[in-house]
Amino acid sequence: MYLGFGVDRSDFVSLFTAFTVAFLGYLVVLLVRGGSSQLPYWIGLGIALRLVLIFAFPLLSDDVYRFIWDGRLVAAGENPFVHLPAYYLEGGNGVPGLSRQLFERLNSPEYHSIYPPLAQAVFTVAAWISPQSWYGAAVVMKVFLLLAELGSLALLWQLLPAFGLPRFRLLYYWLNPLIITEIVGNIHFEGMMICFLLLSLRLLTRSRYGGAAGAMACSIASKLLPLMFLPFLLRRLWKRSFWVFFLTLGLGIVVLFLPLLAGSEVVGGFGGSLDLYFRKFEFNASLYYLARAYGYYELGWNQIARFGPLLARVAAALIFMVALGDRTTDWRSLPGLWLAAFVIYLLCATTVHPWYLSLPIVLCCFTRWRFPLAWSYLIMLTYTSYVAQPYRENLWLVAIEYVLVLLFFLAERHKKQRPVRISHGP
Repeated sequence: MYLGFGVDRSDFVSLFTAFTVAFLGYLVVLLVRGGSSQLPYWIGLGIALRLVLIFAFPLLSDDVYRFIWDGRLVAAGENPFVHLPAYYLEGGNGVPGLSRQLFERLNSPEYHSIYPPLAQAVFTVAAWISPQSWYGAAVVMKVFLLLAELGSLALLWQLLPAFGLPRFRLLYYWLNPLIITEIVGNIHFEGMMICFLLLSLRLLTRSRYGGAAGAMACSIASKLLPLMFLPFLLRRLWKRSFWVFFLTLGLGIVVLFLPLLAGSEVVGGFGGSLDLYFRKFEFNASLYYLARAYGYYELGWNQIARFGPLLARVAAALIFMVALGDRTTDWRSLPGLWLAAFVIYLLCATTVHPWYLSLPIVLCCFTRWRFPLAWSYLIMLTYTSYVAQPYRENLWLVAIEYVLVLLFFLAERHKKQRPVRISHGP
């Protein structure tokens, strides 16, 4: 609870100490394993922690202020993708609730919003229910994310046995301190994206392809990231209901996105901000930082505008290559391939915040890989960047993070190549 109520992200020592204690407790639960008889207790603990965090205003992220800003815009009948935030501070353009005080808390006021329509819908409902209070709006958003998390829990409960895996594995996600702290605690919509993605996977395994496509569309409308998973469905659906799935998916995306993205001006603002994301933002990167160091050596200045889009194209190409090389058609292998695709994306990204690991954590429940769990601890080292204002990264800590994750991965890979003994444990 201290991580939700008692520590700001600028107090790195207290934050990392508390997270370390929480993570050690998490490891004890996973390693000692009380058996299936204690599973309801651990599930109940995860629910209780999330319920309490509903009432904590986010302290580790300032994204909530943009959520409130966008919600108040849409509630007032404005489109958040048309004008930059400063436009609404000019004379005659004011919108109720969009004050200079709120504007000054936005972390990227010089960019258009990049949040997809389903997230925008939650922002808007929060603005309708709590038009005057930032805290009240945050609580409303957290309620939606709690419901999404409960949905993910129910889907993991169903999916793991369907994949021939023990239900105990759901605790890898459900009790992970990063998940609890970042999704409900600090309002990150990876939780909603994951819920709909798991729903799509569940419906795919039950041959309900239209419903699966609708759920996938909702996942994409929560965060755009699941778009990278679609190539892995081509071979699996070709002899099943290829056209049913992809036509329904296309229709669902149009229905969800069209109300907010109709018009070239809107598309330009949204697309321009996405493009700038790869050209301007940098935080806790791996391959990009190596490329950036080479750029400084070559020309003496930061070449993110060159290397950011290049690495994005490299990631897309590698993901397509992995998808094309996949010859399996079963559903059980799909989470592992999605995990590989997303890790490729993260390694090529210019920005990797802690909550970006939510998806690898849930996907590792279906695989033999555990390096995302180790990464979920090590990535908290990035919060040392907020000790100074403006923030300043310690590249030695970034290097330690990625080197240790790589070593953990290589150790797992070596272990995986050994002959496997039959075991009935998780």
